[in-house]
Amino acid sequence: MTNVLLTDEQVRYLRRSESEDRAAMKLPRVAVLIPCYNEVATIGNVVRDFRAALPGASVFVYDNNSSDDTRGAALAAGAIVRTERHQGKGNVVRRMFSDVEADVYVMVDGDDTYDASAAPALIQHLLDESLDMVNGRRITEEVSAYRSGHRLGNRMLTGLVCWFFGEQFKDMLSGFRVFSRRFVKSFPALSQGFEIETELTVHALNLRMPVGEVDTVYRSRPEGSVSKLNTYRDGIRILKTIMILVKEEMPLQFFSCVGAVLGLISLALGIPVVDEFLQTGLVPRLPTAVLAVSIMILGFLSFASGLILDTVSLGRRELKRLQYLQVALVDVEESGQERAAVAQVATAA
Repeated sequence: MTNVLLTDEQVRYLRRSESEDRAAMKLPRVAVLIPCYNEVATIGNVVRDFRAALPGASVFVYDNNSSDDTRGAALAAGAIVRTERHQGKGNVVRRMFSDVEADVYVMVDGDDTYDASAAPALIQHLLDESLDMVNGRRITEEVSAYRSGHRLGNRMLTGLVCWFFGEQFKDMLSGFRVFSRRFVKSFPALSQGFEIETELTVHALNLRMPVGEVDTVYRSRPEGSVSKLNTYRDGIRILKTIMILVKEEMPLQFFSCVGAVLGLISLALGIPVVDEFLQTGLVPRLPTAVLAVSIMILGFLSFASGLILDTVSLGRRELKRLQYLQVALVDVEESGQERAAVAQVATAA
């Protein structure tokens, strides 16, 4: 076998080529997902901005039965446009996560209030830290961009979720997020409307996924664009979703609290009856005594239900965790190609 001596310049060239080949092979497939409804005034700018910020990404716009020309504006801007007939943002997200195949997913609202130039930084943070979700925390100095009612409601709802599931986010309701493939393909997506952001957050926190949050500029809607979010109606729906998720994911704590409340009511009703019996030997308020005992029994039943459902919830969480771990971060075929390319470079050297 003949030994081939390489000059220092040739060695540096081969190493540089190998490094470039590795970087090319590891370049993730990025998909930008934009759910929208009646956003003809803004969707074109959003698509163009994200195509400029992420030149190699595929931009998908999912139209949710818009009555205006949102679909045409998105097509003209260069997006891949699809339609989801079931009304509601949650339904659109479920469809997007099911249909689109990628390694990294960027989800953003189609109202042109988020800064597309921040997307590469969010993706880089996701990849560098091996995270499953990076949340774009909204930062703005424009009063009109973030109404006081929305700001207060966001703080209250985010604080409530942090109290139950852990403090990882400051802006739970942001519509600008980056996900790993592992997150997207293991997310059940049961919500129908704007409560989908709450479900996304709780899913990550409940499975203790590695997550992060990056400050992003948030601006007011352009003129001619109207918000679809109703402060009170959607706020109540989000609060209801939080309570349902607490009941389903933390049944022991939930039903223990219910049992404690019932126990306190029972004691408040029963102590005067017992005190009167100790003093007189009589129970003149028999209906009150029966009611107090019945409520106490319900309290114990609530606690017992929590114990049983906690076991069920643990099994569900284990299954979701296993499903999450079964999803590969990158395609096996791509990893095989990378190994073959490295082996070829090594053989040539």
